[in-house]
Amino acid sequence: MSTSPQHRPGPPDPRLFNEDLAPAAQRNWGTYSVFALWMSDTHAISNYAFAASLFVLGLPAWEVFAALLAGITIVHWLMNRMGHAGHRTGVPYPVLARASWGVYGANIPALLRAVMAVAWYGIQTWLASTAVVLLTLQIAPGLDAYNHNSVLGLSTLGWIAFMVMWGLQAALLTRGMEFIRKVQDFATGPVVWLVVLALAVYLVVESHGDISLTRSLTGLSGTAQLRQSLIAVSLTVATFLTLVLNYADFARFTPDHRSYRRGNLIGLPVNFTAFAVVAVLVTAGTIAVFGEAIYDPVKVIQKIDNPVVTVIGALAFIVATIGINVVANFVSPAYDFANLLPKYLDFKRGGMITAVLAVLVMPWKLYSSALVIQYFLGALGAFLGPLVAILLVDYYLVRRGRIDVDALFSADAAGAYFYRRGYNPKAVLAFLPAAAVAASLALIPAFDALAPFSWIFGMALSGLLYALVSGRDRAAAGVGPIPQDIISSQVRGGVAAEGEQPERSGALAGPAAAQGS
Repeated sequence: MSTSPQHRPGPPDPRLFNEDLAPAAQRNWGTYSVFALWMSDTHAISNYAFAASLFVLGLPAWEVFAALLAGITIVHWLMNRMGHAGHRTGVPYPVLARASWGVYGANIPALLRAVMAVAWYGIQTWLASTAVVLLTLQIAPGLDAYNHNSVLGLSTLGWIAFMVMWGLQAALLTRGMEFIRKVQDFATGPVVWLVVLALAVYLVVESHGDISLTRSLTGLSGTAQLRQSLIAVSLTVATFLTLVLNYADFARFTPDHRSYRRGNLIGLPVNFTAFAVVAVLVTAGTIAVFGEAIYDPVKVIQKIDNPVVTVIGALAFIVATIGINVVANFVSPAYDFANLLPKYLDFKRGGMITAVLAVLVMPWKLYSSALVIQYFLGALGAFLGPLVAILLVDYYLVRRGRIDVDALFSADAAGAYFYRRGYNPKAVLAFLPAAAVAASLALIPAFDALAPFSWIFGMALSGLLYALVSGRDRAAAGVGPIPQDIISSQVRGGVAAEGEQPERSGALAGPAAAQGS
């Protein structure tokens, strides 16, 4: 289970180590930064439209709120579990995955996560670029002549807007995690709140308060409402599984357990549900004011037909898209690619690989094909549940929170996480059948009724299988409470010369014993 006192890991292996993958030296992400992280992620047009669409489909507003609150509460619990591991070890997701997958095997779940993130990074960049096109045409209508040709599926104006968004994000994202924290703290999250609250106030005033939040727009039966509510709960969790998987990328920078727990509480159950309330309120307001339910906030802004409102709204949602791209689709693959070749790729280079690949996949073509979206991204999504389960079962049930951080960077065949040639067969054995079941439920038409719940079956099966095949390891870990203190490590300051004793870093010693629950 862990390295014996007679065998301690030597200096970090250059095939497994660089400064960005090492345990966090600075821990500056307090409660507000974690809260701002969730504002950046949840204030996305897609989350707004999801909440609004449930209301339009026929769920009364109170059922929309109840379903989303139930789903995000499950997400909150999962984030706290994964945050505990990330905070204590101080390492990003692909390094944490070495404990369960092996020091080389961790590239399997890391690259699966990276492929999904690259696809969505490109799609979100392109979606933001369409807002840039609208903004440009509002300011300079004469440029419309450049918006009707096609070069590889995009107009000239579309290409310019896409590359402008690509360049803006690249300039932001290659500045590192600390710069990302500062930008999201003061820009990406709060600005969208201001816009949607202004929309809500405008529509309430225009409708003279004649907005109903209690009736079903389509008259759904009680049974249909219950089913739709359960689907909403499941899809809410499924949407956030990507970030559950790599939440260690952020929790590693928190100074104590309170920071990520309080930030998660305010940012997820409280903020997400409040944002959903406003989204439904605005959608109900569009029925009263415009005579139709509009659940795309950009279209609501266009309906108001005011150039100033259009410009401010477009800028706000451009900023929002950058925010979600940073949180959900950039940080993870930057670390994932760095983990593939740590000697040559750091966080910034991994990030640039992500950005370049996001152009090469031509996301406008990917997003325009419902078949490609369903089978490519749907299949990858079915893998997330099993991957999350393996990480959590390994950390909580198999190891009881006892991780040797130094051994995560050791390629020694006698190391704790080298397993069989650097791969853990038990993780593969648990993952493959679970992923196959989840993907089948998600993609085969005969299982349409179960498709929204596919991640549950995948997570349960992989967790059970991993616990069963790791029975002996679990017994060796013993019993007792999960430790709360930050795990000390000597892995810092680069690859030490052979025989050199690495110097202990005071930053890694961290708070002596962070507060528990």
